[in-house]
Amino acid sequence: MIRVKCLLVDDLAENLVAMSALLRRDDVTVLEARSGTEALNLLLEHDVALALIDVQMPDMDGFELAELMRGSERTRHVPIIFATAGDRDHYRLFKGYESGAVDFLYKPIDPHILRNKADVFFQLHRQRQQLMRELQDRTETLHLNEMFAAVLGHDLRTPLSALVTGAQLLQHQSTDEAVQRIAARMLSSGKRMTRMIEDLLDLTRARLAGGIPITRAPTDLGTLVAKVVQEQQANHPERQIEVTQCGDLTGEWDPERLAQVASNLIGNALVHGEGTAAVRVRLDGTAADAVSLSVANPGTIDPAVMPHLFDPFRGGDRNGRQRGLGLGLYIAQQVIHAHEGTIDVRSTRGEDVVFSVKIPRGAFEITEETERTDFNNGETG
Repeated sequence: MIRVKCLLVDDLAENLVAMSALLRRDDVTVLEARSGTEALNLLLEHDVALALIDVQMPDMDGFELAELMRGSERTRHVPIIFATAGDRDHYRLFKGYESGAVDFLYKPIDPHILRNKADVFFQLHRQRQQLMRELQDRTETLHLNEMFAAVLGHDLRTPLSALVTGAQLLQHQSTDEAVQRIAARMLSSGKRMTRMIEDLLDLTRARLAGGIPITRAPTDLGTLVAKVVQEQQANHPERQIEVTQCGDLTGEWDPERLAQVASNLIGNALVHGEGTAAVRVRLDGTAADAVSLSVANPGTIDPAVMPHLFDPFRGGDRNGRQRGLGLGLYIAQQVIHAHEGTIDVRSTRGEDVVFSVKIPRGAFEITEETERTDFNNGETG
């Protein structure tokens, strides 16, 4: 059983003795204060589940103490019940509730009512403490899991690199067709494992390092996507990829990261698209401040999957077909967010699945007016 603490504040010792006798038990510790100043000192040392405060006290009355408690982050959420021997007038009630009270008790206090009201707040405090402990435990577990994934991904790269290098040597030095096939299969599996490891490392960068880091450089998105399309076309020679471009496609971005995004979206469209219809890639640079990329493929995404499409380890499961770790869309989202852009998806029955990306041009955007200003600033006479 989680022990809780209750704070009693009253300038009369006999009132403190009476209420303490009613509330104190094995799982409840009662703290007593004869003034508002004593109460504040106790609140600095203890985490209390409930404060029972007498309204009429010298020097600092109960309303003033409650206002001070509400003004402190540490005591802001402590439930306050006022105890008063005064009249039940509306002014006092309004003032008490404005000061932060959750309830009023009028003297002489009924012992049964006092215990029942206090027990409610004691139980709420225990539940809150339990939830906080569970949240802390789960947060620590998640952190350890992510650290494990980072260490595992980093340590796997060295032995995997040796395997890939050995497969390449076999492929180049052997003339045996069976060995060539085995080496090609090993290389293909090695490359796939490398992508998985990089995805794991990107996951840990996004979750532990505050986001995926990017290195901006002047980039032509049209040229970059054209290279990605060539690679994907080589991997899927039976499929057709149509690319349309318009406007100025230049900006200051991280070219490797944007190539990763384009490769993921186009690859997903080729793998998960229904039928043999072409995957359509559209680049639009007609806007002055941003460039858009969209990838469309025939098919639909299960509505139950849509809310979790960009979640790590879940995004790869579209239409019941899981490939890889399901980190691709999550990483693509994090890369676009690092560029201060947006990414979303639209899937309507009878229409194409469309992934849409919009990224600001960044500092690379230079207008003619800016160029004139820079020139004029550089004049010497």
